[in-house]
Amino acid sequence: MELVHFFRRFRFAAWVILVLSAIIVALFYQALKPQKVLPVYQPAMVAPELVDESIQYVKKYHTIAPFSMTNQNGETITEQDYDNVIYVADFFFTTCPSICPIMTKNMAMLQEKLTQFPNVKLLSYSVTPKIDSVAQLKRYALQNKVDDNRWNLVTGSKKEIYQLARKSYLVVKDDGDGGPFDMIHTENFVLVDKQKRIRGYYDGTQAAAMEEILNDIAVLIQEK
Repeated sequence: MELVHFFRRFRFAAWVILVLSAIIVALFYQALKPQKVLPVYQPAMVAPELVDESIQYVKKYHTIAPFSMTNQNGETITEQDYDNVIYVADFFFTTCPSICPIMTKNMAMLQEKLTQFPNVKLLSYSVTPKIDSVAQLKRYALQNKVDDNRWNLVTGSKKEIYQLARKSYLVVKDDGDGGPFDMIHTENFVLVDKQKRIRGYYDGTQAAAMEEILNDIAVLIQEK
């Protein structure tokens, strides 16, 4: 009887010790668990066919170059509009019948998922600037419910778009068929950090890749 009485008397204290022990173990686990760190992509890390030959062997200090484009509202958009923000970029064209509609749908999904993060933006470059005028981009933006405050669809000099694609974002192939700046765009979405460094590539046609990019954006938001 005395033993039963003893356990009843100290039962509450035992539960408190048990809970505190569980909390301490959890804190130690969190402290020791390695945090995910995203790579900083350099040209030498990317498939050579997507990179201009002049920079294929660059191994450090690669960032997105300055640019000047025109968006769906006729506004000039430069790299300064993306200062100190995380953003996702891709290359597309409005008359593309194959992968672009899927990519645009997935960009729209990211736009919706990221509404609570105003410092995360989207940027889509047209690879057919002669076709994708401001008016055409505006129609496309309206059709796809583009939020003008978060997502720019841009057009501009084909030479500048080509150089950005091949020397900055590293995402298009040089087909060499119809002129010096002809290109074949890929399905890649590019994640760019606040320092304008490339931190990830994702298949813009795959739903699973969209979950991955959202998770990686969360990592960048926490990054110091």
